[in-house]
Amino acid sequence: MITVVGTGAGAPVDARVTAGAELVVGGRRHLDAVRLPEGAERIVLGPLAPALDTIGTYVAEERPVVVLASGDPGFFGIVRALAERFGPERLDVRPGVSSVAAAFARTGLTWDDAVVVSAHGRDPRTAVNLCRAHPKVAVLTGPGAGPAELGAALRDTGRVLVVAAALGSAEERVERVTPAEAAGRDWGAAVSVVLCLDEARALGPVRTVAGGAGRPAGWALDEAGFDHRDSMITKFEVRALALARLGPRPGELVWDVGAGSGSVAVECARLGAAVTAVEKAPDGVERVRANAAAHGVDVRVVHGAAPDVLAGLDEDPDAVFVGGGGRELPAVVTACARRARRTVVVAVAALDRVPAARAALTDAGFSCDGVLLQSSRLAPLPGDVTRLAATNPVFLLWGVRLPAHKEGVEK
Repeated sequence: MITVVGTGAGAPVDARVTAGAELVVGGRRHLDAVRLPEGAERIVLGPLAPALDTIGTYVAEERPVVVLASGDPGFFGIVRALAERFGPERLDVRPGVSSVAAAFARTGLTWDDAVVVSAHGRDPRTAVNLCRAHPKVAVLTGPGAGPAELGAALRDTGRVLVVAAALGSAEERVERVTPAEAAGRDWGAAVSVVLCLDEARALGPVRTVAGGAGRPAGWALDEAGFDHRDSMITKFEVRALALARLGPRPGELVWDVGAGSGSVAVECARLGAAVTAVEKAPDGVERVRANAAAHGVDVRVVHGAAPDVLAGLDEDPDAVFVGGGGRELPAVVTACARRARRTVVVAVAALDRVPAARAALTDAGFSCDGVLLQSSRLAPLPGDVTRLAATNPVFLLWGVRLPAHKEGVEK
């Protein structure tokens, strides 16, 4: 057996666990904190592959191995690599308290409704987008994805960051800072987890299923669920297909350009994506904010006219929805296509605008498809009878980035 021991939030390792081990593997601070059996080989974890090879040699010879890890080694930890290499039946896992559990305990918050994301050795944009979209997120940090980097990316959100370092040790630090304060400091290497909190929403309702907010009960909501001006709103039939083609999901960023009422932005946020809505009308900006608040989601709203305002948006989106169909539409679609990592969806009411929008997508290296949506809704008539009331037809185009054109987009 390979005994895998989680040290918890600074909890000492029972000496009986390592007794008899012929190989002990772990981080330097874990190894320094335990008394090793006489004659036992010691490996300080660095690159994982050589350590696994050495463990494999001991396992083949049926010699006892102990692996020391932080917290709960089955939670974003080494258990996965060991199980894949040697099989879960060879593992005797003894978990400690995870750094996430300890950090939430220090703040006095439950974490059954938290989203937990690892930025250790991964692209931090996923963590940033989750922090933008969800009220309670725990980020496991790593080089290049620590409190300073998270703070710099979240300056405009109004979030509070709880930075937890050296949990359980004499040097433990748990600090509450603004993103701007986090961005301006050198935090060193002791930070293990950062909590990102929207304090107005952090104390959520009692949950039955753990994790972040689940999928909504429905989407393509009725127009009556949104404040809008003179029926200037993407109809739910169009929104349903647009959402299917956008594919918004947790960890991704969606732009809603020409947001109007923000119905598409709100629906994408309800499905777990981080969302930026771009709207040129001042009253439209307030309307988007009000609709987002009414549906309990966080949508970043940018006031300005596309395409020019898009240059000021730092992070490239995974998907973009373009509404409206003015003379600037080809330029707007072109600008969005240059930035989109995955897909662009365009809703057009005027037939004359379709060829230019389609050309803008294909010229940017997207495959392009589309459909004309025409629907008739049931409407009552006097005498307890029903008629069909036609809605205005809308062209929906969608472009998907071709693999050969990903260079310069995947960052």
